[in-house]
Amino acid sequence: MNHSISKRFPLNRRQWTLLSILLSFVFLVAVILGSFLVDEGKIATNLQNRNAPPSFNRLFGTDWLGRDMFTRTVMGLSLSIWVGLIGAIGSTTIALFLGMAATLGKVADLIVTWLIDLFLSVPHLVTLILIAFTLGGGFKGIVLGLALTHWPSLARVIRAEVMQVRSAEYVQVSKKMGKFTWWVAMHHILPHVFPQLLIGFMLMFPHVILHEAAITFLGLGMSPHEPAIGIILSESMKYLSSGMWWLAFFPGLCLLLIVRAFDHIGENIRMLMDPARAHD
Repeated sequence: MNHSISKRFPLNRRQWTLLSILLSFVFLVAVILGSFLVDEGKIATNLQNRNAPPSFNRLFGTDWLGRDMFTRTVMGLSLSIWVGLIGAIGSTTIALFLGMAATLGKVADLIVTWLIDLFLSVPHLVTLILIAFTLGGGFKGIVLGLALTHWPSLARVIRAEVMQVRSAEYVQVSKKMGKFTWWVAMHHILPHVFPQLLIGFMLMFPHVILHEAAITFLGLGMSPHEPAIGIILSESMKYLSSGMWWLAFFPGLCLLLIVRAFDHIGENIRMLMDPARAHD
């Protein structure tokens, strides 16, 4: 089947990869824009339409308060994307800062290595729960928790790249010419580690979104009045036994699609940046 598709559409692997990345981005942008276009009045309580199953008028049905589940799901997905974006940016920034700190000398490198090993020794979901609980949950607590717990693996990768580039001949020549450490780091090392940073960010994104939903599901994340996917799934657990399967099925499926789309983008970007596959 793949051979017949390739004959009909003569694109190489790189072009198919770029096309799939584009389609994934279009899907994610459509979700974000959809949250601004949906009618927020549909998530207001309407007891006349409560417990309605999925139909053409209500694609995802309604809940026990008559709220439109499609509108709630779109708004929840958009909120998860924004929370994941802020959390992943914060965690990537920490990873970059600590990874680049290896250029400051052996003492700084030992401190960075110790911090990475310390955070990797504890499952970051446990650390995330502790931080979110300490900060009282909510948007601020979950974002800070996500930013402070997802950086160690990426920081280790960046540190390894920094240590490799630091011993390169052109870096040594720059140092002998009197260039400052920060100048060498910005002009020689940062451009080299940027592809790894981008790939790490894209692969971190789906994990951040899933962990946000998990913590919110446990009641330690977003506030209950927010239309977050974790809140929707947590509330729906009480009504599954009464046959209202759509309350959990559609939000959970959409969350899975969003996470898979981000993961697909990250994997394909990594493949495009792999020199061995760049010209497939």
